[in-house]
Formats: sequence, structure tokens, C-alpha cells
Amino acid sequence: MTILAPVQLDANAFRTSAIDFDQLAERGYVVVPNFLEAPYCQRLFDYAQSLQASDWQQAGIGRADQYTTNTAVRQDKIRWLQRDIELERAYLTMMDDLRLQVNRELFMGLFDYECHLAHYPPGAFYRKHLDAFKGRSNRILTTVFYLNPEWQEADGGQLVMYGERGNVLETILPEAGKLVVFLSDVFVHEVLAGNRDRFSITGWYRHNTSINGVIDPTR
Repeated sequence: MTILAPVQLDANAFRTSAIDFDQLAERGYVVVPNFLEAPYCQRLFDYAQSLQASDWQQAGIGRADQYTTNTAVRQDKIRWLQRDIELERAYLTMMDDLRLQVNRELFMGLFDYECHLAHYPPGAFYRKHLDAFKGRSNRILTTVFYLNPEWQEADGGQLVMYGERGNVLETILPEAGKLVVFLSDVFVHEVLAGNRDRFSITGWYRHNTSINGVIDPTR
């Protein structure tokens, strides 16, 4: 893996003030353009592009002992972010700061955060799915952050979010700097096939449903 020069993400680099917490509380989701300043977003994009094939794994569906890969449903490759790499740690720290703010604003009791880089090669997709099922997961709030500079409608790769009757609520272009936040067990969504390599960081804020100190489940 290519290691890029260190970069800091300070408190002023991302715009939590741009998040409409009232809208998140009322609708259950919010779309935030330009959440992260362009130079930092570009740095994350360059980092994702610098990774070698061996740094990625085929994404799967399900969790724990029900985890399996199925490329008819999901075709992206992923890399779980870890704190021992500085740029990954910087992003995780930023999102933990956001967790604390969400808890202050909405009293959600979010306990921790996990996330992965996702790479969708041209033509790759992820069919309609929920990130969590009520009463069966500790994933509460999903975040998707996009890294793709100069992305156009013709490039495809949109995130489509659906309402409870199957109606389209949002069709979201995966433009660099854009953050999407939504309730994990409410909104069915899918990723449409794109015409370019598409990068994002997808994560989940979780409740602590630990038993005897073991967080259940991690992934």
C-alpha cells in the first residue's frame, strides 16, 4: 500500500454546522453538500486511489456468521478504516466528533462508529437493501461520504433512497464533499451502476448492545 504524507483534519475542516439536525429528526435523513473542505476531500480521494488491489476485499452482505458475498447483489470492494494509519485515523476522529454532536442535538445515545472505504468500478452496483433490521442490529445511523471530484449526472453511480411505499425520496449524485446521513433501519436504498471509478466512505453509528463487555456485532 502506498502511504501518503500525513494530513490533519482539524475541527474547522468539516462543517457540522451545515447539518440540519431538525430535518434529520423530522425526516430521518439529511443530505449535506460540501461537508468537508475540498483539499481534505481531495486528499482522501488520492489516498483511496493509491491503495493496491491487495488492500481491498470483496464486499459482502449480512453480518457475523451470516456474512456472504453475492456479486448479483453487491459488486463494490471495501477497506475497513483503522486507527493505525494517520489519514484513516483522522477521518475516524472527525466522525467521532460528529457522533458527540449528534448525541448533544438529538439525544440518540450513539456509542461508537465503524466505516469502510468503498470502491465501485465502472458498472458496479448495490441492489436495494436496508442497512439494519429493527430489533436485529445495533446500527442506528448510516453515513455516506463521497470523494469523487467533478462527478456529473452522466457518470451515474447515484444513491437512490426510497420511502416506505417504494417511492423515490432522493436521487443523490456522489459528488466530492457530500455527506448523506439516514436512519439505518428505515430507508431502503441502492447504488446505481456508474461509468467511472466511484469512491465513498460508508459508516454506521451504533448503540452499545454488548453482553459481558463484548460489542454485538462489530461487522
